[in-house]
Amino acid sequence: MSRINAVFKNRNRRALIAYITAGYPDIDTTVKASLLLDNSGCDIIELGIPFSDPLADGVTIQNASHRALLNGVNTATCFEMAEKIRKHSNVPLILMTYLNPILSYGVERFCRNCSSTGIDGLIIPDLPPGELPVLHSRAAEEGIDTIYLIAPNSPPERISKISQCSTGFIYIVSVTGITGVRDRLPSDLNGLIATIRCITDLPLCIGFGISNPAQAAQAAALADGVIIGSRIIQILEKDNPAYSQLAEFIRQVRTSIDTVGTHPQQ
Repeated sequence: MSRINAVFKNRNRRALIAYITAGYPDIDTTVKASLLLDNSGCDIIELGIPFSDPLADGVTIQNASHRALLNGVNTATCFEMAEKIRKHSNVPLILMTYLNPILSYGVERFCRNCSSTGIDGLIIPDLPPGELPVLHSRAAEEGIDTIYLIAPNSPPERISKISQCSTGFIYIVSVTGITGVRDRLPSDLNGLIATIRCITDLPLCIGFGISNPAQAAQAAALADGVIIGSRIIQILEKDNPAYSQLAEFIRQVRTSIDTVGTHPQQ
């Protein structure tokens, strides 16, 4: 069983997934923050490879990506960070990236390095489901999950295709738009989740706009996991950086989603 699949095996525990931009505000912070996130209650850590045109990301993550690029962070550097994290933690690691860095690095080399550095999954927002079959096949050969995103405006045929192509879990985008902190989650998420559950048994995890324990609990009541990114980046923007504040925030979110009842997965 893969590390990602093992996370969702416990039907009484929602997965808490944390996103951080690799190399922001610096490499050491990425490694230390990842280990702290693991020890504070996160089940999966998503490392974002910095990219010059992050089309799915809002201002907070765009700025973090820009800063990481200025720090000289690239795909190879991200693999080095993943390897450092893996030496001290068994937490599942997912790389969130765009297609261009993978193609520039080389698909086979990229998948091979994912395996050798302990990466468990890939999220590639600009990769259409079913496209670039060589990436899917090489990732599968290396035991790496490919995780697709479903948005509120995804048509039925795309939802069906994503359900067939995804492994590990499906990333549910809570709103039409980009990542970022929001005041509230949309009221029609329940309908979207119900539609998707009719066609797949894969775990469903909600991201985009979740920034506090109450929103996390709301999402956890509907799905199998909760993804938080921009709020974590904002905490890491503070001086020192704010490790104690980050740990406390994650503990609060963990407590909040643990209060939700029976696991919704079919």
